[in-house]
Amino acid sequence: MAYVDGYVLAVRTADKERYRRFAEEVWPLFERCGALAMREWWGDDVPAGRLTDFARAVQARPDETVVFAWIEWADRAARDRGNALLQAELARSGDDGADVPVDGRRMIWGGFAGFIERVAPGADKSSTKI
Repeated sequence: MAYVDGYVLAVRTADKERYRRFAEEVWPLFERCGALAMREWWGDDVPAGRLTDFARAVQARPDETVVFAWIEWADRAARDRGNALLQAELARSGDDGADVPVDGRRMIWGGFAGFIERVAPGADKSSTKI
C-alpha cells in the first residue's frame, strides 16, 4: 500500500487560480523525485467544529479557503529519497519559496502509512487509492 504526505493549508480564496497554477507547476518536480500522484482538494463543505476543525488548525482567515492535499509515494523509503532529492533540487535552483501562494507557517503536514484500503466495486481506483 502507498505512503502519503498529507497537507492541510489555507489559501486566499481570491488566489485559487494562482494556487492551482503553482500546484500544477510543482508537480513535475515531485514526479522527477519519485512521487506517484498528487491530489489537491479545494474546501467546499468544511464546517466549523465544536473543539477544533480544519480552518482553526491552519488559522484560516475569513478570506481564505482550506485546501486538503496529498502526495503519494510507493512507500516511506521512496518518500524519504524523494524529499532528499526535492530539497537538493530546490537548493540547486536557488528557489527561496517567495512565489508560494500560501503561508507555510500555518500549513500542517505529516507522513502516513496506509493500513486500510477499501474501494467500491466499479469505482475508479486511480481517484480513490490512498
